[in-house]
Formats: sequence, C-alpha cells, structure tokens
Amino acid sequence: MKRLVSLLGACLALFAGSAAAATPGVTADQIRVATIQDLSGPIAILGAPIRDGMVMRFDEENERGGVHGRKLRIAVEDSGYDPKKAVLATRKLLQRDGVFAFLGDLGTPVVMATMPIIVGAGRPHLFPFSPHEATYQPLDPLKFQLFAPYQDYMSAAVQEMVRNNGYKRVGLLYQDDDYGLEVMKGVEAGLARLGQTLVEKTGYKRGATDFASQIARLRAAGCDFVVLATVVRETVGAVSEARKLGWNVDMLVTASGYSAQTHELGGKAMEGLYGVSVMPHPYPAGANERLGEWIERYRTRYDAEPNVWSVMGYNVADVFIRGLRGAGRDLTVASFVHAMENLSTTRDFFGGPAYHFSAQDHLGNRHGRLARIEGGKWVLISDYLK
Repeated sequence: MKRLVSLLGACLALFAGSAAAATPGVTADQIRVATIQDLSGPIAILGAPIRDGMVMRFDEENERGGVHGRKLRIAVEDSGYDPKKAVLATRKLLQRDGVFAFLGDLGTPVVMATMPIIVGAGRPHLFPFSPHEATYQPLDPLKFQLFAPYQDYMSAAVQEMVRNNGYKRVGLLYQDDDYGLEVMKGVEAGLARLGQTLVEKTGYKRGATDFASQIARLRAAGCDFVVLATVVRETVGAVSEARKLGWNVDMLVTASGYSAQTHELGGKAMEGLYGVSVMPHPYPAGANERLGEWIERYRTRYDAEPNVWSVMGYNVADVFIRGLRGAGRDLTVASFVHAMENLSTTRDFFGGPAYHFSAQDHLGNRHGRLARIEGGKWVLISDYLK
C-alpha cells in the first residue's frame, strides 16, 4: 500500500510538471510574467513607480512561498513610450522569455500596438494602464481591464462639473493619438447629454513642451472650462501657460494627470486644478493604519515616497495574484481565465474601487472620482460617479 501511494504521488507530480511545461511561462516552481513600461521617455515618471509597486507586491507574495508553491518572476522592458520599440520588446518577451502573461503595460499608443501581438500569441493581456475601450471590447478570453474607461469616466466627470458650475463654453486640449481621441469621445458624449458641444478643441503631439498656441486658441474661443487629455508633464505645461497669461479658467485633467508629480512639478500654478481619480493618492497624513504601514514599507524599500502610480502598480499585481490563486495548482491559460471570470474584490485599504468580473464582462470598474489640488495636494471632492 505504501508503495502504491508513493507511486501515485509520483505520477501526480509528473502530471502536474507536464501540465506546467505545456503552459508558456509556467514551470514547477515559478511563473514568469512581463510588463512594458516607459522608463526613459516622456512618461517615465509614471513607469518607474508602476514597476516598483508591482515588484513590491510580487516580492511580498514570494516571501510567503509564492502562489501554490510557485515564485513570481517579472521581466520589465522599457518602451520609452515608443510603440515601435514596444513591439520589439513584446516579440522578445514572447519568443525569448516565454512569459505567461503581460501585466499593466503603460500607455495607450504602446498598448494599441502590442495588444494584438500578445493576444494573437495566446497570452493574457491584463490591466493595461490605458483605459481604452479596445482593452476589454470586443469580449475576448485573454483581455481583462481594471481601470475605468476614458469614455465612461470622462463623460460622467464633465457632466458633474458642468451641472455644478454652470459652464457654457467647454474646450478640449488633447494628445493627438488614441488616448486623446478616446477622451474626446467621452467629453463629447457627456456634453451631448447636457445639450452642449465643444466650442473649441486643439491637439498636440506626444512629447510636446510648448502649449502657447493651443492655450491661445482656447482662450480666444472664450472657453469657461477646459478639459485636458494630457499626461503629467504636459498637464503642467498647459496649466502653467494659461496661468502665466493670467487666464484662470477652470481645468479638468484625466486620471493620466492625477498624480503627485503634477503639483510637485507645477507648484502654485497647479492650485485649483481638477482631476479624475480612479485610485486615491497615498498621502501619509490621515492614512488608515494599514495604508500607513504600506507607505512605510515602500519608503524603506525604495527610499522614496509612494504615489498613486505606485499604488496602481501594486494593485494590478495584487489582482493578478488573486486570479492565480483561483486558478489552482494546475495553472493553464484556460484555468486562469476561468478564475478571473469569477473574481470579485472589495474596496481595499487604499480606498480604491471594488472590482467585479464575469464571463460576459472583463472590465472590473467603470467609475472615477473628482479631485482638486488644494494646498499642494489632491483632495477628493466626490465619490465614484455613476
């Protein structure tokens, strides 16, 4: 009997090992995943903390023994916010590194260029930092998104701002790419529900540093409210240009500009700027006990203050780990997808939203909150807008 039990155990171990070997990126003792971040380009100030938050969460899980006995390994590639460079990195990660999934890739231009390659290779494309509709629609077993879509949250945010403040002449400054165009759709949809249209819209190319002509155009159109489809550095540049001219028009930036770096880089000129928050910034003052402990762990590890991008990086890694746990020891792409389609979370100590997935819906959250820079920090001024 002992010999039979031993033989059965050996067979089961061999079967598990064979199943793991058949799944790219999964071995008997590890799971390899990848992320493509901007670590050297115009949004590197976002990419570095995202990477750090993800690595921190993976290391915590590995210190507990990993997921079902497997340690998590993450390969990080730098895109420089360049879609062409990102495509090369994607092919390397698929062909040489053989990763199981791509997690939290940064930037809509990057994601739009690489997602078809990743999905075409049969790998899960998870929670990209690009809340573009294409990241979860049309429904695909391999595409999952955590972050509220630009169209949904910007439509709700614009309606809330116009109703509360009575704006009549809304303008838009947008990055001239997939990101900016998605925001534009949301803004236009929100205004249409209020019987309004954009009185002016003007674009800029990725990486621009001079916004004088765009701000002059919006001002000349008599805008009393300006929506910014910008990222951090460009947000600072645009708002600073307006304030330099003495134009104190109210401005609302997407979640791509909701960052501590915005007020840290822009200083007093950023006071009064509105933004959309999908996750709150982790300020130490007033933090709950668990958040305070997390902030201290992050500081000790990186000798730096965490920001909202650190939180979101940590968050995407945490939801991924929850999916892996639900998939069980016999991890395959199919078992992971099944686990994700049955995953629901509750609001955590960061104060972020609850996420819910199903076989019919791979978008975990649709809502954002309004915030405003007051006294040099972001202050939440609404709950999640429905």
